[in-house]
Amino acid sequence: MNYTADPQRYEAMKYNRTGRSGLLLPAISLGLWHNFGDVDVYDNAKKIIRRAFDAGITHFDLANNYGPSPGSAEETFGKMLSSDLKTYRDELVISTKAGYYMWPGPYGDFGSRKYLISSLDQSLKRMGLDYVDIYYSHRPDPHTPMEETMMALDQVVRQGKALYVGISSYSPEQTSQAADILGQLGTPCLIHQPRYSMLDRWVENGLLDTLETLGIGCIAFSPLAQGVLTDRYLQGIPKDSRAGKPTGFLQPDQVTQEKLEIVNKLNSLAKERGQSLAQMAIAWLLKDDRVTSVLIGASSVEQLNNNLETLNNLGFSDDELRRIDEIIR
Repeated sequence: MNYTADPQRYEAMKYNRTGRSGLLLPAISLGLWHNFGDVDVYDNAKKIIRRAFDAGITHFDLANNYGPSPGSAEETFGKMLSSDLKTYRDELVISTKAGYYMWPGPYGDFGSRKYLISSLDQSLKRMGLDYVDIYYSHRPDPHTPMEETMMALDQVVRQGKALYVGISSYSPEQTSQAADILGQLGTPCLIHQPRYSMLDRWVENGLLDTLETLGIGCIAFSPLAQGVLTDRYLQGIPKDSRAGKPTGFLQPDQVTQEKLEIVNKLNSLAKERGQSLAQMAIAWLLKDDRVTSVLIGASSVEQLNNNLETLNNLGFSDDELRRIDEIIR
């Protein structure tokens, strides 16, 4: 069955300017870190991506190693582009990254020019694209001069393989250095993608201030702390959850009793607001004007819809903010 996008798709979504650039991003963007690999059900992935675009989510975030297996999330998205979204390419902001292990040998990891440019060429082939909208250095490389990494990002823009470039998980000091080098090269740093949630507030110790000063946007990943900031863990660790699986990024020792007590208190406050805990956690990030977009994952259309309902209640009273701070400080 042919796909036609919802004609009202832009009516409910909120769009924010990315730093001091011309690019607007949806307040909620979709990340394909999990649930879009070749081990996952393609029809489910297709339904999620269709629903996201129908709801005004124009930004889809990938990386070379997303799957599993590595690269397969880009292949899944490329399949969707060719079958459903090709007509809408100019309405989409597609990003990918390189910086983590991708292939054997000395050229398949970190931040060398060799790796970053080779990786983007592979990503473009997997997605069937001529260019991506944003290309990221996925993490800083302690062994490669920052100048080389930034020159590679500048090069892919000049080659027409990316419209904008960004960085992910750089410290405030590294961010300033990267932005300065890119500025000298003539390719501004558009955006920073840090991990940020109610339970992980490291960006408040200088990074958000740095981004504001430099005019760089911010898109937060892991806004729900790998699912901990949902109703999934209120009674402990379910066997079918991320923390209940033997492999994965969220391990049982990260879901401590102290953390569960915090989550339960936050859940009570979310109920008072008429929201789910996940909705409140996303809204809490978006309360800060320096946060351009929040990057959510989704394993089902139902979960995606629940997170989209966040947009109906983004405001916080001073008392609510005070109570949240008391809970999570």
